[in-house]
Amino acid sequence: MADMEMKEIESAVEAILFASGEPVHVDRICVALEIDRPTAERVLQKLMDYYAFERRGIRLLKIEDSWQLCSAPDYADVIRRAFEIRKPAKLSQPALEVLTIIAYYQPATRAYVDQIRGVDSSYTMGLLLDRGLIEECGRLQVPGRPRQYRTTKQFLRAFHLTSLDELPEMPDLGGEGQMRLNEAGEVVDPTEGVAVTGADGPETAGLAEPGD
Repeated sequence: MADMEMKEIESAVEAILFASGEPVHVDRICVALEIDRPTAERVLQKLMDYYAFERRGIRLLKIEDSWQLCSAPDYADVIRRAFEIRKPAKLSQPALEVLTIIAYYQPATRAYVDQIRGVDSSYTMGLLLDRGLIEECGRLQVPGRPRQYRTTKQFLRAFHLTSLDELPEMPDLGGEGQMRLNEAGEVVDPTEGVAVTGADGPETAGLAEPGD
């Protein structure tokens, strides 16, 4: 393939990603540009490396088999000032607990999350649904047919993951088996002394995008 053709493909890919504003599956790019998948992935990786190496104001993120243009994290404060966006609060401890359980044991029912945590998680799960970090993914084929939940692409994007395979290995929780997280949202052993959170309520619901 000639250099000019490759340049045109790179420009076309940029245009598609910019116009979308959402993750674009690599197969959609292949169909639009009539190119094979290896070529598309080579162009996408080249653009990703270029934006990062040149310290541009945008980044190209890979989310499973999709790609998305976004602003560089270094300029988050500038963007907030430009658009008068209030910096959101951190995810609450109950939210991190619920999110971690679902991430590692998905698809998971609310009853399963409650069993691991030892408290009612319905309030926080509702908030995580509103934030788009988890979603319903069917029902368990048992009496009552409870809803099952999984994490979303927004979860991957918020925690800077390209796929669930990049989640760190779940340690042996020991003790009573209840989920424990430190302030960084990392799973820790209960014997390390992290306090048990109580039932969810409005006072613990300060949710926001992770990583701020």
